[in-house]
Amino acid sequence: MILSLASIISLSAVIVPVVHAGKVLVFPHDGSHWVNMNVLVEELHSRGHDVTVLRAVDSWYVSEMSPHYNTVTVDMGSGASEDFFRLLTTEVIKIKRNGSVWDRFALDTVLKDKFSELHKRVSELVEYIFENKELIKSLQDAKYDAVLTDPASGGGVMLAHYLGLPLVFNARWTIHGEAHFAIAPSPLSYVPLSPSELTDHMTFFQRIRNIVFYIMRMHLYKQIAGTHYSALSNRYIGPDVDYFSLFQAADLWLMRVDFVFEFPRPTMPNVIYMGGFQCKDAKPLPQHLEEFVQSSGEHGVIIMSLGTLIGELPHDLADEIAAAFAKLPQKVIWRYKGDRPATLGNNTLLVDWLPQNDLLGHPKTKLFVSHGGTNGIYESIYHGVPIVGIPFVFDQADNLSRVRAKGAAMVVDLSELDSKVFQTVIQEVLHEPSYRMNMQRLSRLHRDQPMKPLDRALFWIEFVMRHKGAAHLRTESYRLPWYSYHSVDVVLFLLTVALLILFIFVGLVWSCFRLCLKRKMKSD
Repeated sequence: MILSLASIISLSAVIVPVVHAGKVLVFPHDGSHWVNMNVLVEELHSRGHDVTVLRAVDSWYVSEMSPHYNTVTVDMGSGASEDFFRLLTTEVIKIKRNGSVWDRFALDTVLKDKFSELHKRVSELVEYIFENKELIKSLQDAKYDAVLTDPASGGGVMLAHYLGLPLVFNARWTIHGEAHFAIAPSPLSYVPLSPSELTDHMTFFQRIRNIVFYIMRMHLYKQIAGTHYSALSNRYIGPDVDYFSLFQAADLWLMRVDFVFEFPRPTMPNVIYMGGFQCKDAKPLPQHLEEFVQSSGEHGVIIMSLGTLIGELPHDLADEIAAAFAKLPQKVIWRYKGDRPATLGNNTLLVDWLPQNDLLGHPKTKLFVSHGGTNGIYESIYHGVPIVGIPFVFDQADNLSRVRAKGAAMVVDLSELDSKVFQTVIQEVLHEPSYRMNMQRLSRLHRDQPMKPLDRALFWIEFVMRHKGAAHLRTESYRLPWYSYHSVDVVLFLLTVALLILFIFVGLVWSCFRLCLKRKMKSD
C-alpha cells in the first residue's frame, strides 16, 4: 500500500508540469480593450501568477478591486474616460451619416485631433509615474518578471523599457496602426492596409490606393503619436532612441487574430496568434431569456449588440432599425440603453446587457447584428453565426470587410441605413444559405487547432517569464536604417561596381580601337 502510494506520487510529479509562479505588471488600454486583457489576467491568476494592474484614477473599465489582480492606481487621469469615447462616437455618428467625401475628410480630422489628445494625456501620465520616485521605486522593488500591455497606447512600452523588463504585447493595433506593419514584412501588393477595407486580391488601381493609403496613414500616425512619445523617449530612455523602435523591440506579440479571420501574410517568430482566445462554449441562458428564445419557434432569434461604446443611437436611426425588426418573423434581442424606439415591435426585446457568447451559442440564434468589434466577430466565428455589420468607428469597417470577403457577412453603411435597406440585408443573410454555411466552415477551421488559443497565449507569456525575454525570436531588422532594410545601399553599390566595370570595359575597347586605328594609319 505504501509502495503504491509512493508510485502514484512519483507518477503525478512526472505528469503534472511544475508551475513557477511569476509576477506580471499589466499596463492596460482602457475601454473594450480591457475586456480581452482581463481574460489573460484572470487566466494568469488561475495559474498562480501574481498580477498587478497599473490603472489611472479615471479608469473606465479597470476596477480598482478584483479577486484576480492587485492594483496600483495613479493619481492622474489617462484621458481614456467613458466621456471621451462617448463624445467621440457621437460626433463620428453625426459625420458618417452624411456620407460625403468632405465628411470623410472631416472624420479623419476629428480622429486625428482626438487621438493626439489621448496620446498626449497618456504621455503625461507616464511622465507623472517616472517623476514619482516613490512609485517608481516600489515598481522596481517588486521585481516583476514581465510587463504585459496593449500597444494601442505607449505607456506600457515606455514603462517596460524604463524598468528594464521583458515586454509582451496583447496586440491588434499599435500607435502606428495594424500591428503586423510594425515588425513583419508587409508587401503592399497583397497585404491590405487597415482600414482600407481591401482584400489580398487587389486590382492595379486598388494597389495604387493601398500604397497611397499607406503613405498617408503612416504620416498621420506619426503626427498623432510621434511628438508625444518622442519627447518621453528622449528624456527617459535615451536621446538617440527612436520611440517606435521601443515597440518593435517587444519580446512577444500575442495577436488577437488568426488566419481564419486575417488574410495570409508574412509574419515573424515572436508573433503568436491567439484569435478567439476569449471564446468559450455557451452556458445555459437565464430563464427569462430562454423562454423568450424558445418562443421564437422555427424562425429563431436575431441578436443585436453594438458594443459598449454605442449604447444608444439618434432617435430617428433607432426608429429605422426598430421598424425593420418589427417586420420580421424572428424574435430579436437588442442590447440598447437609449429611449424606447417609437416603432419597436412586439417581437423585439430591449435589454441593458446580454450574455452575448451564450446567446450566439444557442441553437435558435440565426443572425448577429454587430458593429464589427473583434471580440464579437470571433464569438460569431466560434459559434458559426453569420453577421450583418453596421460599422461606426475605428477598425470596425475593416474587421467586417474581412468576414464579408469570406462570404459570411453583409455590411450596411451608416449613411445608407434605413428600415427598408436594413430589412433587405437581414433577409438576404437569413435566407441565403451560403452565409451560414461559410460562417460554419470558418468555425470548423477556427476550432481545428492542436491547442486552445488561450493556452497557447499563456504558454508563451510564461515562456518569456521563465527565460527573461525571448530575444532569440526577435528580428533585429528594426535597428537597421531604411536604406539598409530595403538594401538600397547594396543595390547602389552593385550598380556602381557594374557601371565601373562597364566604364573600364568601354575604355579598354576604345583604347584597342584607337591602337588598331593608329597601326592601320602607319601601315598606310
